[in-house]
Amino acid sequence: MVSAQLHLGVAIDGAGYHPAAWRISAVEPAALFTAGHYLRYAKLAEAASLDFVTLDDSLALQPGGEGVVRGRLDALLTLSAIAPVTSRIGLVPTVTTTHTEPFHVSTSVATLDYASRGRAGVLAVPSLTAAEAAHFARRPAPSPEDGDAETAEVLEVSTRLWDSWEDDAIVRDAATGRFIDRDKLHYVDFEGRFFSVKGPSITPRPPQGHPVTAVYGDSPHARAADVVVTRADHLDAVRATAARHPGAKVLATVSIVLAETEQGARDRQRELDALMPFEPAGLSFTGTPAQLAAELPRWAAETGVAGFHLRPAVLPDDLDLLAGEVVPALRAAGAFRSGYAGTTLREHLGLGVAVNQYQGA
Repeated sequence: MVSAQLHLGVAIDGAGYHPAAWRISAVEPAALFTAGHYLRYAKLAEAASLDFVTLDDSLALQPGGEGVVRGRLDALLTLSAIAPVTSRIGLVPTVTTTHTEPFHVSTSVATLDYASRGRAGVLAVPSLTAAEAAHFARRPAPSPEDGDAETAEVLEVSTRLWDSWEDDAIVRDAATGRFIDRDKLHYVDFEGRFFSVKGPSITPRPPQGHPVTAVYGDSPHARAADVVVTRADHLDAVRATAARHPGAKVLATVSIVLAETEQGARDRQRELDALMPFEPAGLSFTGTPAQLAAELPRWAAETGVAGFHLRPAVLPDDLDLLAGEVVPALRAAGAFRSGYAGTTLREHLGLGVAVNQYQGA
């Protein structure tokens, strides 16, 4: 038995993380542009009691030309659409923090938290290419350093805006005609390098108080988030990221190719790479579900991460094996919970209650 239980999230992007996945998946390519496609995988992850699903997004088309899936649905809107028909799984869309306004990011994520009844998160990423900047023609692409610093400001402003309504600001007193207690709404008066935001928000404080915030671990501003996802491709670098962020839940990205036999997994990997060679970001695993169930706790013990962000190569194939065989094996080893203990994403991740910085001010 292991000493700690892992946190597990899974990516449900397109036909899978591998750019050739759409060519061997049983899923019809047209389904990739339907909410039902993503609902299917969110429900599968929920049945396995995984902490959350992520859905990638960008202001640019996927790179790779005609051989890859091009085009995407808006991640936050898609997860908002499936939120009412899921019950426990956390929903974490990627949201671009460049060429957007933190006021809009804050209210959109708060709305997802209401739609999901407290299961929202946000993976905040900057937009750094000239092609993306050209879509808006308002500003040049930022440097990586400025993009990260701006992302940190977006997260700070979002948190302040979520707190700008106290939890009991809505009184709904029909007899007096008083819907809100105006004294419990607060200006945030944020003045930063990139933004000046007065507030308060137009959306009441979300069910979680603060929806879960996440960033990738190569950002120097990762301290601004609840969850840090590292895409380091070797254990020493993963360990270094975990050591740099002791106050956050650090998760390591692992791209997975699974089969019932090790040879079968290698054959699947070769088939995918023959169609389109590809090196995924983060750690990689090719093998059986039992081998992955043994490897994940070992990697966590060696690096100090709290868990993993898993990226199936092909959907639904690798997610089916993850949910149906890897998770039960982890449970049998004491490395994963038997079911959900709470109802919110913050509870799943053990983040505790979000304190309102303006309460009583």
